[in-house]
Amino acid sequence: MEGRERSRTCAKPLVRHHIAGGTESGGGIGRLIGYVLDAKGTGTDSDFEHKVVDTRGTSWRSPRAPLRFLAAFGLIAGDAFCGRIVLQQFHIAGRGSTVRKLLLSRWARLLRAPYVLHLHDYAYEEDFERRPPWQQKMIRAMFQQAEQIFVLGQRDLGTVWRSLEVPTASITILRNCVPDPGPRIARVHPQTNILFLGRLGPRKGVPELIEALSGPGLRHASWCATLAGDGMVTQYRDELAQLGLSDHVHLPGWVSTEAASELRSKADILVLPSHAEGFAMAVLEGLAAGLAVITTRVGAHGEVLIDGENCLLVPPGDAEALACALKRLIDDDALRERLAEAGRKLYLSRFGMADYVTALEASLGELVNDAATEARST
Repeated sequence: MEGRERSRTCAKPLVRHHIAGGTESGGGIGRLIGYVLDAKGTGTDSDFEHKVVDTRGTSWRSPRAPLRFLAAFGLIAGDAFCGRIVLQQFHIAGRGSTVRKLLLSRWARLLRAPYVLHLHDYAYEEDFERRPPWQQKMIRAMFQQAEQIFVLGQRDLGTVWRSLEVPTASITILRNCVPDPGPRIARVHPQTNILFLGRLGPRKGVPELIEALSGPGLRHASWCATLAGDGMVTQYRDELAQLGLSDHVHLPGWVSTEAASELRSKADILVLPSHAEGFAMAVLEGLAAGLAVITTRVGAHGEVLIDGENCLLVPPGDAEALACALKRLIDDDALRERLAEAGRKLYLSRFGMADYVTALEASLGELVNDAATEARST
């Protein structure tokens, strides 16, 4: 017992981030936590250690995926008896992600291992309402038994409070953040470079983007575009060829973090006409890189972005409005530069990684202190 107590006092508390796909194949969630780990590695001082648990690998179709998932159960069990303070942080979205977190959180609760939930979904309330009552009851219990719940904005706070019946005192808004790529280097291009980064499909607004790019308003404007990401790449390549846009629009498929950074360094406009988002990492990365951003008022975007001040906002699914916004920025260099500068200022004031890590660990630190106080009193 004495050795166990010494371990508790000597080792930093550990936060295990459970992410399907880890930092490499975990989409925006994995990218965010990868940035947290990078920030920790560059001298951000704290009293916590962070580690990632990949609960899936590259795909659930992989033969190793069940083994990775089972390994997460083993880690939670080991943590429960290691004598060290460990918080399990389950990064959760809708659909299959919720089912997996139901199992992991139930296991943690059986072992009396504290856990927190970090909600990243683009439409969690809709996903919840589609589930049968018995599943809804289990999901409510999972959220209500969490030590803390992190959400991306007011919409998700309302979902957790209203539909999942969690008191607001247990919910913390923690907006996504990204690292600083440094000041944008001024460039002179013969054409305006438009960049889309994300999964190519209807939810991200790719059909409307192609329609906007092929419309009469942009047919004779001076621009080129890169649509980078996985998804329906072949279908959209064929569609662009039929529209005669293959020379103007490049679809490289999935790109690495380094390649995405290189694309942003050469771009002028970041466009993400999504139908649904939590708080898009691509938008934040565009702001940080000093790009003029065009996006939609979905998720938490409307809580921090102001149309005409630090970005242009268009209605989801409106190809005509999207084409008009693109043409405004292509034709008006001064407007494009003003929005880019204002967007970068917004990023610097609210979305740096050091502040994110500090806010995350301040919330987790309160949980650790409360647990220590409770342990001393028993």
